[in-house]
Amino acid sequence: MTGNGITRPFELDPAAIEAHMDQLVQATFDDLTSQFMLLPKGPSFLGYADFQGGYEALRRATEGFSVIDTDRCWRAATVNGIAVIVLRTIMGVTPPEWQDLAKARHPEISFPNGFARSLDRKLRTNPACLAPPGGLAQKMTDRVTALLAAACKAISEGATAASADMMHRLDKFDTREGLADLRYASEQHVPYAVLLYERYLGRPFASHRDAVSELVGDVMETAVEDQLSAARVPFRKTKRAERVPGFDQAPDFFIPDELAPRVIIEAKITGDDGTARDKIARIKVLAQMRDDKSRVGEPGFELVACVDGRGFGVRREDMAQLIRATQGKVFTANTLNQLVHHTGLKSFAIPAPSIDRSPGPAQGGRAARA
Repeated sequence: MTGNGITRPFELDPAAIEAHMDQLVQATFDDLTSQFMLLPKGPSFLGYADFQGGYEALRRATEGFSVIDTDRCWRAATVNGIAVIVLRTIMGVTPPEWQDLAKARHPEISFPNGFARSLDRKLRTNPACLAPPGGLAQKMTDRVTALLAAACKAISEGATAASADMMHRLDKFDTREGLADLRYASEQHVPYAVLLYERYLGRPFASHRDAVSELVGDVMETAVEDQLSAARVPFRKTKRAERVPGFDQAPDFFIPDELAPRVIIEAKITGDDGTARDKIARIKVLAQMRDDKSRVGEPGFELVACVDGRGFGVRREDMAQLIRATQGKVFTANTLNQLVHHTGLKSFAIPAPSIDRSPGPAQGGRAARA
């Protein structure tokens, strides 16, 4: 609680919000938590032990990285499909970049959009998906072969000459001079400063962050759903990119449903201020819809925002707009336990049934006879 008694915007009457906006923005900023240190693993998370298993399969198949060719890489992939991911990691490229490299080197092979990304995900969830190769469709075999061949050639060549103001993607300590550097990296103790510099260039967990970006966004939606379910509030949670009549973009939650919504909830966690502004813009559109309904005497709805992450804490004016649009109904992960009590959701909530711990008839009878 602040010195003047103001705590959070959802505790104030909407008429009093504007007069205390600066304090309310600061109070909400103080509640925001930075989520960037925690990442959901997701169903396809690749742990180090599994990664190391793929590394060993590739190392053994290539005789300690003495010879890297398509046949040896296929051999490793049939033993442990994670070897394919290890091969990509040695190059230091993303799945789409690898696919582009393969298309450039093998124009005769057709690749559907997202093939390499889909393959990467399949390998993480099922490392045996490429074994045995004879059981694969011919197009699948051709595409994987093209990827492996492109990787083998690039790694064997190493970094090619670049102008002074450019750098080659393979200009790394383990691939600069081709297989000689790769063998050195696998056989010798790698200097720690070099490892840290590679990590600095590659952004730690960048690939995993990209893979679970949607799961990160779902964290707040799941938390809201838990609050609604605990209070036994009826709700309709929309699906990603779902079309709902009357809405340009479907909100995350309708209470009790989209046919006669009494409360609409938008939920988001983001560390990116651009994404935060996009969500605020969507909420402002909903606020305009709410106000238009009110002006013509139609049943309106209460608009609620459940947000968190450092992206929402970048610009004070953005947060002020969010508080105005929701008439103060802004909740963070720290205040989500007050969501039902301080909104119209309270009228839909059903208290948890009380437990009668008094002796039942049979127990009473036995006690009396005793």
